[in-house]
Amino acid sequence: MTTSVGTSSATAGPGAGGGSDFARLSRRIVAAGLMRRRPGYYAVRLAAVSAAFAGGWAVFLVLGDSWWQPAVAVFLAFVYGQVALVAHDVAHGQVFRGRRASGIAGRLFGNLGVGMSYGWWMDKHTRHHAHPNHEELDPDVAPDILVWSPAQARAATGLPRFVGRYQAQLFFPLLTLEGFNLRVASVRALRSPTMKHWGSEAALLTAHIGLYLGALFLVLSPGKALVFLLVHQALFGVYLGCTFAPNHKGMPTLTGDARPDFLRRQVLASRNVRGGALTSFLLGGLNHQIEHHLFPGMPTPHLRRARKIVRAHCAELGVPYHETGLIRSYAEALRHLRRAGEPLRGPRG
Repeated sequence: MTTSVGTSSATAGPGAGGGSDFARLSRRIVAAGLMRRRPGYYAVRLAAVSAAFAGGWAVFLVLGDSWWQPAVAVFLAFVYGQVALVAHDVAHGQVFRGRRASGIAGRLFGNLGVGMSYGWWMDKHTRHHAHPNHEELDPDVAPDILVWSPAQARAATGLPRFVGRYQAQLFFPLLTLEGFNLRVASVRALRSPTMKHWGSEAALLTAHIGLYLGALFLVLSPGKALVFLLVHQALFGVYLGCTFAPNHKGMPTLTGDARPDFLRRQVLASRNVRGGALTSFLLGGLNHQIEHHLFPGMPTPHLRRARKIVRAHCAELGVPYHETGLIRSYAEALRHLRRAGEPLRGPRG
């Protein structure tokens, strides 16, 4: 299992140190100082997210067995999403210099904080970054409940075949299950012989589940505890899905031996989302997805500045650079899902 998502220099391929299109862009980015670390920014961000996490649970304990608790569940769903986004930046080496420190922080924020296996997610996300939107190599577009191309739809059987017919309409409702799905996938991953740091991964996941369920069922009556759990996990899943769905869904996919060079592989498969500081805050900077995929080790606050350089470079090369608004990005993703499921609906679909 890969232990670090790493930076683009490790995956740029042949010619990255010479005169390739990506190498020239990389020199511009480095010259602009955009790969420099931002320890102050991350110190404030980690402290703020940790304070929100602790504060949310403190309010939960103070309120006790109250029907106001679903409001706390809504707030904590947002906070859990922010914790997951912090774990994402940690995984990319944006926060800490060393892999050991990144791994420890990643497991604390991921396994203990939100109940998601850091090692499992790291392996999955590393493969995604290496081959975004490649149907055989990117686990994020592998056929599961949803299908991402007509070819996947034609090969679908069982539940994916049924869901695929209506997947555009079911996409957002299905996101309510994503929080639960992350936990199930994380527990299953512990059975993998390639799982590194198995002991700490298992211990922290167990601690998360025990503390979470213990708090709910010790403080709340069974009915209120169940309501809190459903509201919290459903909205957490929706928030995560709404954060990651605009990035690649609906962008071109690859199959077989199709292997564009590094720059085109990352740019053509990614979509940027326009917006100001609020959009960047809500999406954890992933609205600048093109820049993030080209330079995954770049600190989040530098992505907006990098956008101007990357966009100009793509224009010089004639490489399409796709950017749209947030609502339109969801619309594009849903249209893609509808087109992908057409073979399952038949000629009248």
